[in-house]
Amino acid sequence: MPASIRLRSTTLKKYLLSFASLVVLSTATQADTYLASTWLDPGHILTKDAYVPYLEDIRTATGGKVDFELHTSASLLPPLTTLSGVGDGVAQIGLVAASYTPSELPLSGLMNDLAFLAKDPMAISLAFTELLMFDQRFIDEYARHNTVALGGYSTPIYLFACMKDVVSAEDARGTKFRTNGRAQNEFAGALGGVPVSVPINDVYSGLERGSLDCALIESTNLVTGPRLGEVIRSVTKIGLGTGMGVSYVYNKDFWNDIGPEARRQILDVTARGIATQQIGYETAADKALEQAEATGTKVNEPQQSLLDTLETFRQTVASTYPEFTQTTYNVADPSDIATQYQELEQKWIDLLAGIDRSDVDAVAELIHAEIFAKIDENSHAL
Repeated sequence: MPASIRLRSTTLKKYLLSFASLVVLSTATQADTYLASTWLDPGHILTKDAYVPYLEDIRTATGGKVDFELHTSASLLPPLTTLSGVGDGVAQIGLVAASYTPSELPLSGLMNDLAFLAKDPMAISLAFTELLMFDQRFIDEYARHNTVALGGYSTPIYLFACMKDVVSAEDARGTKFRTNGRAQNEFAGALGGVPVSVPINDVYSGLERGSLDCALIESTNLVTGPRLGEVIRSVTKIGLGTGMGVSYVYNKDFWNDIGPEARRQILDVTARGIATQQIGYETAADKALEQAEATGTKVNEPQQSLLDTLETFRQTVASTYPEFTQTTYNVADPSDIATQYQELEQKWIDLLAGIDRSDVDAVAELIHAEIFAKIDENSHAL
């Protein structure tokens, strides 16, 4: 549809999009070409490192029998509707962040909130992936939306990126913070700030307009993706855990229809996709702050009053969030999942210590051996 055409009716737009996807999918069944969707721009790590090489690996592994056309920058599906859009077959694979749909994905949302406690982004992404692949509760959570989740991602550690210096608890009072998920919302509130939940693509304009004073982001967002380093004036290196999501969420009908051979081939390349994305994140995070500072952004250390508030808040997260998820979303007590999640992070910290974690081949081999080689392509998520 040409960009100049603007549909006034949301209902009509949804109908036409669904109809178009059915036509494409019908053609794809014959041509083995399917649709992939990410709401992030082409330069973002979760696009260029997580999706572009992964989709090429799938095409190669399947001998061209499964080939994806990638749509970026929310041109096909925005973040709020990616889960439902993939379930409906608008795309056959998409990037999903549970922080945008917590009521639809309560267990995944809990994992994102507990990532506020994360120590190691790569390890926590693999802990989440292990739960997604082996815990039936997570398999069922995605199946309820006609989807299959194959791999988690974790951002680097979050920090404050602001239009002013926010280094103390006093500085934070009344500050409008862009947040991502319940833990970040409540921490901003604990500081006396105002949490504002908006998609990452809207943060730049929000800071420019003054509807946001700060964003809780990971450092790569300063120089890639939304490029917030172009607009913000100050960074505070306060460790706020990570942001979690699922890199590869497949349409369940597609997963069933491609058959066990193609499923095996996809499973076998997924470990490399996750390794590539996480190494890409780590490499970019190391460089981003240096680049931002070199171009004039002030980089600050937090004062003790800010650190004290953070430590007090952290103590409430692990002890109260599972019960909140249980009562709010009417799910079975997930306390054991929360405990296992933290234990799995430590397991992966230990496993990664035994290899060169900057080596894609080494990391991919470890992930494959520990997770994907153990998955049965004849039955998984069917």
